[in-house]
Amino acid sequence: MIRNYIKTAWRNLARNKGFMFVNLLGLSIGISATLLILLWVKDELTYDRFQKNYNDIYTVIANRDFKNRVFTDYNMVLPMARELQQADPLIKNATVTTQRYDLLLHVNETKLRKGGLTVGDHFFDIFSWTFVKGTAAHALNDPSSIVLTASAAKALFGNEDPVNKTIQIIEEKRDAKVTAIVADPPGNSAFQFDFLRPFNYNDPDTKRMMDNWEGSSWRVYVQTVPGADTRRVDAVINRVKKQHDPGDRISTYFTFPMKRWHLYDDFKDGKNVGGMIEYVRMFIIVAAIILLIACVNFMNLSTARSEKRSKEVGIRKTLGSGKRKLVLQFFSESMLLVLIAFVVSIGMVLLLLPYFNQLVNKKLTLDFGQPVFWLGSLAIILITGILAGSYPALYLSSFRPVKVLKGVFVSNGKTALPRHILVVFQFMISILLISATIIVYQQIQHIKDRKTGYDAHNLLMITGTEETEKNFNVIKQELLQSRVVTAVTRSSSPITQVWWKSGAPDWNGKPADLNLVISGIRTDVDFTKTMGIQLQQGHDFTGNPADSSSVLLNKAAVEAMGLEHPVGMEMRFGGKKYDVIGVTSNVVMESPFQPVDPMLTFYNPQATGVISLRIADEIPVKKALASIGAVFKKYNPAYPFEYQFADDEFGQKFMGEELISRITNIFAGLAIFICCIGLGGLVAHTVERRFREIGIRKVLGATISQVLLLIGREFLKLVLIAFVIAVPLTWWLMHQWLQKYTYHIHISMLMFVAVGGLVLLLALAVVGLNTFRAAVTNPVRSLRSE
Repeated sequence: MIRNYIKTAWRNLARNKGFMFVNLLGLSIGISATLLILLWVKDELTYDRFQKNYNDIYTVIANRDFKNRVFTDYNMVLPMARELQQADPLIKNATVTTQRYDLLLHVNETKLRKGGLTVGDHFFDIFSWTFVKGTAAHALNDPSSIVLTASAAKALFGNEDPVNKTIQIIEEKRDAKVTAIVADPPGNSAFQFDFLRPFNYNDPDTKRMMDNWEGSSWRVYVQTVPGADTRRVDAVINRVKKQHDPGDRISTYFTFPMKRWHLYDDFKDGKNVGGMIEYVRMFIIVAAIILLIACVNFMNLSTARSEKRSKEVGIRKTLGSGKRKLVLQFFSESMLLVLIAFVVSIGMVLLLLPYFNQLVNKKLTLDFGQPVFWLGSLAIILITGILAGSYPALYLSSFRPVKVLKGVFVSNGKTALPRHILVVFQFMISILLISATIIVYQQIQHIKDRKTGYDAHNLLMITGTEETEKNFNVIKQELLQSRVVTAVTRSSSPITQVWWKSGAPDWNGKPADLNLVISGIRTDVDFTKTMGIQLQQGHDFTGNPADSSSVLLNKAAVEAMGLEHPVGMEMRFGGKKYDVIGVTSNVVMESPFQPVDPMLTFYNPQATGVISLRIADEIPVKKALASIGAVFKKYNPAYPFEYQFADDEFGQKFMGEELISRITNIFAGLAIFICCIGLGGLVAHTVERRFREIGIRKVLGATISQVLLLIGREFLKLVLIAFVIAVPLTWWLMHQWLQKYTYHIHISMLMFVAVGGLVLLLALAVVGLNTFRAAVTNPVRSLRSE
């Protein structure tokens, strides 16, 4: 019986090649888009799941209440991990790591800059990495050891076995011994590194920091016993910290589970408010919508062909076929078509996957060997087949044989109403998606156009070394004399990042209950000149000895501290006294989506690490880089000349939003394309059904434009209804989305009008192209059989 259903279904599809092609194209595109989205979603949802202790790993973070806002801080003190290791039986292991940093590694003639971590005891007990060579137990026993990833080992040593060989670390002027090789971290891992090194607890600086419970610059991780009460663990962490640092009254420490690191990493005022999970949910909905739109096409075209199938249904019922068998027959047709579309979509995904990976910056693959893939594929086929075939099967199988065999089956308003509703739904969703992508784009551009407080054009940033620090004044003099650059300075962090946060300084008249989180930076002379920062009051550092006891405030600091006349005031910070010599404009160094923090700028040329210089506008960038590179090569020969442009680095802050915007653009375009395919098929069927009517109207004097209006009016009315429904729904959804940004656009009704006009034009084009052929056909062709 099943074989008969399939054979009959294939014959019906083969007999109606146009119907089959339109549905196959729509379903294939819909399934392909769904598969690509689900591959991305799966990658996001499986972050770090390869870790064996996934459910028991936590990072320790703190909410620091500075009154103006609660600052959620991942930076912890170095000795915390060692103390937690012994603090409570619920804590099985604890470790500490640095944040990722770069080193220049030298092997034979090869010099490569690689990024990695310094890690504490028990790192390999907590985290699971695949060892290609060596073992976890002995990999980091020696302070001079280094563990490489497979790709880093290949780049440095080629095909040689690197284990027990040495690598020269240029910055530290010492060698490290390769003790193990691990597989490269997966792309969906929270840890991305080329090397791992152990802390040297015999180093004087490390010893000093192991006794320091105030300076927070490290990340601390704990592994609990399975099923541990995290509230008790949090209490232990707070107790340990307060025992060693009773002066820390603003911090509340807590554990943050690994399963939330990637998807729920946004904190606002100390509360976990979401993160990437919002986009994951959004794209799951987009995938479902695109697949639903493709299914709606099938429903529409199947029911539109109901008159052609009515006699078949009548004959089958007369010969004894029950409704159940007819339903199964029509479901067989939809399942067969979906199965073919799925096979086509697999080919399309394999073809498009390299470009999609480039777009989303991932290495997604279709893993045919995984049972999950086949279970997911079966689910997509079944859901799509049942969804697409449900309404046509139930509708067509309900025809009464007496009426259809008498030829009295007439398509009326009641039979057309479901099709109209489905067309309205399709275009409503398309208008929503297109409008949403435009709003996302406008929001990104709005933030990009926000005044940053400095001039990023032609601003070059170079990481300093021991040699550049020693020769800085000579380098600066040569660069200025070359006239290739107009200003040079150095600072403790680049203008695009904040590396230092602390509590606010003291001053006479400071309210007793005022605690502020402030950012800090140390600079040399010409900082504001080089960066293009506006001085609103006072003056910049001049290089005089008095500058070492001077400080600049930004506008946000003056407002947060409630200062009326800040210049000339005395500030006390870190056991020293500083005079306020100036007030600068606010500079956006962190997230461009958030307000600027209060900031202090100190003069301290000996504690800087980033050289910034401004290229002269009249000098071609390529020529300027060659001249600058020659100067740095002269005074810093051991290092390659590496640089970043400030505007490029600032652009990196929009990567997440721009990625989401690009993906949304593509799938919104696919949604409207699928809608147009379905509309085209529906119009073509309508024209075919009304072919004789059009011929009669032409004989009676109807013009081509009148025929086009006759057919198009019905469909354009549906698009207008979709527009009326989509506008308020889109406005509400996107208004909610925009509320998470401090600086956001106001949604314009003109944008909705433009989108509505665009969709209407597309619908007009589709209707016109499909109607025009019938409108210009000689009416004799349609009437000669009458």
